[in-house]
Amino acid sequence: MRCHEVDYRIIGDDMQLVEVELDPGETVVAEAGAMTYMEDGISFEARMGDGSEPDQGLFGKLLGAGKRALTGESVFMTHFTNQSRGKKHVAFAAPYPGKIVPLDLATIGGGGILCQKDSFLCAAYGTRLGIAFQRRLGTGFFGGEGFILQYLQGDGMTFVHACGTIIEKQLQGETLRVDTGCLVAFEPTVDYSIERAGNLKSMFFGGEGLFLATLRGTGRVWLQSLPFSRLADRIIAHAPAAGGTQKGEGSLLGGLGRMLDGD
Repeated sequence: MRCHEVDYRIIGDDMQLVEVELDPGETVVAEAGAMTYMEDGISFEARMGDGSEPDQGLFGKLLGAGKRALTGESVFMTHFTNQSRGKKHVAFAAPYPGKIVPLDLATIGGGGILCQKDSFLCAAYGTRLGIAFQRRLGTGFFGGEGFILQYLQGDGMTFVHACGTIIEKQLQGETLRVDTGCLVAFEPTVDYSIERAGNLKSMFFGGEGLFLATLRGTGRVWLQSLPFSRLADRIIAHAPAAGGTQKGEGSLLGGLGRMLDGD
């Protein structure tokens, strides 16, 4: 089925949300809990599946739910439909600071995109959300995304989110090596594998990890400057409850002030 043609606008800078405009009868599907606000006239319903195959039976829905469970996502998705006679708006936000990347699947080679398994935010109704298994054992174990990537297919708009700043690269038969956690999405025409990060000394003492993701071929690649796992590790390392230290307080009374405040 063809995807619904939705309009949108990205609001904000570092903590963005996407506001989707729905014509009467149009629907957008989203991850459970992603909705920020919606206007009167929009109804929502949690369903098992993305709705790209309306005639799908119970077994097909259960199979789709199982695939989503493998990616660590909720088994159910929320469908938002404009039941009114005029244009209405519904907005979705990412669960952590970063950027929202709008992708028009109709302009992407092969009509699909491969992305990290927790990056999908919302999409026009008719978009198919599947999974893709890594063919190489080493890529599955050390590639940062495991064996499973999300595979988004269709001819409409879909929105993914990532942490930090987003960099889009256009490969023209080139090779690009990136930190495995910085890879957000890439077109199916790009070959994805991993390689050892230099010699043994560089691997263990270079601070860049043991392996790097290697992208070859022709197509677009989207990268994030700050993987959420790296941000979370830094926050946990400096949390007082974890035995960390707070830096940059800028005051000799910082510790005393925290005691008085109860922190």
